[in-house]
Amino acid sequence: MDERTVRVAAQEGGERIDKYLAAYGEPFVSRNFVQSLIADGRVRVNGSVVNRPSFRLSAGDVIEVVLPLPPSPVPEPEAIPLDIVYEDGSVIVVNKPRGMVVHPAPGNTEGTLVNALLAHCELRGVGSKERPGIVHRLDKGTSGLMVVAKEPMAYMDLVRQLQARTVVRRYVAFVHGKVPDERWTVNAPIGRDPLNRQRMAVLPDGKPAVTHFTCLERFGDFSSVRAELVTGRTHQIRVHMAHIGHPLVGDRRYGAPRDPALPDEGIALHAYRLEFVHPRTGELLSFEADLPEDMRRLRKTLG
Repeated sequence: MDERTVRVAAQEGGERIDKYLAAYGEPFVSRNFVQSLIADGRVRVNGSVVNRPSFRLSAGDVIEVVLPLPPSPVPEPEAIPLDIVYEDGSVIVVNKPRGMVVHPAPGNTEGTLVNALLAHCELRGVGSKERPGIVHRLDKGTSGLMVVAKEPMAYMDLVRQLQARTVVRRYVAFVHGKVPDERWTVNAPIGRDPLNRQRMAVLPDGKPAVTHFTCLERFGDFSSVRAELVTGRTHQIRVHMAHIGHPLVGDRRYGAPRDPALPDEGIALHAYRLEFVHPRTGELLSFEADLPEDMRRLRKTLG
């Protein structure tokens, strides 16, 4: 059975473990669910199996929970409009709208980019069955350019290019505060936040993560910046900017207030430029996508 381990550090002592984990929230959906995990021997505290829900925690205890993974949903075609920037027999480049999830996952089984792509072209057998054709992703709240493989050879070659860090991915972001420098690089490892599994964080034992930044404009208490990924960690730009004290506008997960100019879960981040070598022809392909309407409105508001 596929499984994953979730680690949680107890902040305070004296509380029952089932109550504490249930209050923690996702992925511990209810107290009954936590109790069933304990009964199955899936919960450890400081390395020892916990065998009763009434176990009392001490501050600093490290809780490890082994969660069974639900089967991944197999996406079905859906007739959803696509903003296609380029397409041939090997690849398709799309401009993903903000608010669209890239591929189905628990809680988002319909209306994804993959569902739309399957209705547009044949992707079966390209990569995994759960994420056919997908070689890189954008967060739900991020808009912009993505390349998707349409054949196995193209899939393998694009993955190779991404691993070799030769694919150019540039973003525009609006951030809180006036950034002090014109150009800078953040080289800070990123891993899963041990205190909140829904977040990533800069951690000493995280995976290497490097982002180059350039200031584009400063206005009021905000700035616009260009970001270029060297590595491609989850939430990398968001984590790196929050780490230096300038969270992205709308990025509540990393410390910014909600901005009414953006939709729920919207982040002022747009992947505007994409460059890669065509897997079959060897030609260098470059694409740009203008800022979406919501970010253009936001810029006027901030300026």
